[in-house]
Amino acid sequence: MDTKKTHDGPLVIAIDSSTTSTKAIIVDVTGCVLETAKRNIQLHTPAMDFYEHNPIRWWETTKECVEEVLAKLSSKDRERVAAIGITHQRESFAPFDKNGKPLRNGILWLDGRATKQIRAYGSSHIHDLSGKPPGVTPGIYKMAWVKENEPEIFEKAYKIVDVLSYITWNLTGRWASSAAAADSLGLLNIREFDYSDELLDIAGVKREQMAELVPPAEVIEMLKPELAAEWNLPGPIPIIAGLGDGQAAGIGAAAVSPEVAFLNLGTAVNAGVESPVYKCDSVFRTHVSGIKGNYVFEVLQSSGSYLAGWFRQSLGDPKLLGEPDPELDKEASKIPPGCEGLVTLPYWNAVQSPYWDSVARGAVVGWRGTHSRAHMYRSILESIGFEMKLNLESIQKGTGVQLTSIRAMGGGTRSALWKQIMADTIGIPITVCLEDEISALGASVLAMAGIGAHGSKDVANSAKQMARFGDTVEPNLKQTERYNEIAQIQRQLYPQLKNIFEQLHVLSEKYPSTKPESPKAEL
Repeated sequence: MDTKKTHDGPLVIAIDSSTTSTKAIIVDVTGCVLETAKRNIQLHTPAMDFYEHNPIRWWETTKECVEEVLAKLSSKDRERVAAIGITHQRESFAPFDKNGKPLRNGILWLDGRATKQIRAYGSSHIHDLSGKPPGVTPGIYKMAWVKENEPEIFEKAYKIVDVLSYITWNLTGRWASSAAAADSLGLLNIREFDYSDELLDIAGVKREQMAELVPPAEVIEMLKPELAAEWNLPGPIPIIAGLGDGQAAGIGAAAVSPEVAFLNLGTAVNAGVESPVYKCDSVFRTHVSGIKGNYVFEVLQSSGSYLAGWFRQSLGDPKLLGEPDPELDKEASKIPPGCEGLVTLPYWNAVQSPYWDSVARGAVVGWRGTHSRAHMYRSILESIGFEMKLNLESIQKGTGVQLTSIRAMGGGTRSALWKQIMADTIGIPITVCLEDEISALGASVLAMAGIGAHGSKDVANSAKQMARFGDTVEPNLKQTERYNEIAQIQRQLYPQLKNIFEQLHVLSEKYPSTKPESPKAEL
């Protein structure tokens, strides 16, 4: 809880339903977070590369979190609650009947079951139409998988919607989503901010099965009177159209102009910039922004702090169970840049930007008997920096604007070593955002703008009023020069291993895993 809160003006509740948990925060007009709550969501993996949620948990955890943060407020502060904003894990979806009962588990953004569908339907035309390069994450290909493997599900479904829409339906009774949230499914003609019949046909769904679309930062509907009464809130409370968690992180960091990028060092690493115009590029994907009429050019690297955590859990101190290891950081900080000839291709979870290859794999090249665990750990961190440098260079070409600063957030910012490596490899100053729940803060910015809390409905203005920052890490330009040489070598790995990865994929299909199924969610 932040003690530097204001004692007047509106408060908003912001909900962030993500891959591992749902969070709720209460925020004031200055961006100070008064209260927080969190509930975990179980991840189900019924087969290799399958990742699912029980969708009922999206709402149950939301309701529990909202009730908890409201219970912590004084009666006076509860009277100040003026709106609710929502952000969510992008690309995830589930089918529901007319009563909101899920017809199967939700399929998540990181699910990798749809390689066949990506190859069958993905094309430069679909990329240009939707803004999304063919790859693992967009929901359209996993919807096509359901169409082809479980056709009865979509035939029975009343609605097939994203996480935000299901939460909104429970809050308001309306099946609606924000254009900046549903966009991530890959079903929109992104230039028109509306569904494309061509894309819906690929996915095997009908327009009437989709959520209604509302522009970001506009009112979707009022909170159900019975919920307002149950939560002892003043009425009516508007539910404001939110956005996907990636765009929300950028808004929460006030990265609202093309020369300022956001960098999320989370489970995955993603970065992006705002743009007033649409562009299609082979390296980045384009999303609908939380700023009405704008777009976000975003790069995605799926192996972020997940990969560092994997290393610590698999090869680190077993007593720490994968948690950050100060001793390992200390040892890795003594290793020189380039790790004495050890380079890593960090594609443990395939590769998104810049290659969008669902069958790519990780590789560590250059082993000598003198290399240690610390060498490999540092090489992993450096490799993520090399990939990000390449991706940010592509974004700058796309916008025609040189980046001057980067606003960073996510668990990776707690590592001084990783922050410095990222600054040195990229060669641009990195400023750390103070708020941990940065995506939820972004949703609160849209909620504040939606009610005109800062004198207008200008999302960019509200973002600047509410973002707060900590230290700035300056790059060591001598190290940057050295890293540039190493990066040139590291970039040669994927083209030379691409065919090997394809052969390994064929082999894995021929001899599938015999991993036992995890328990399925009770629906």
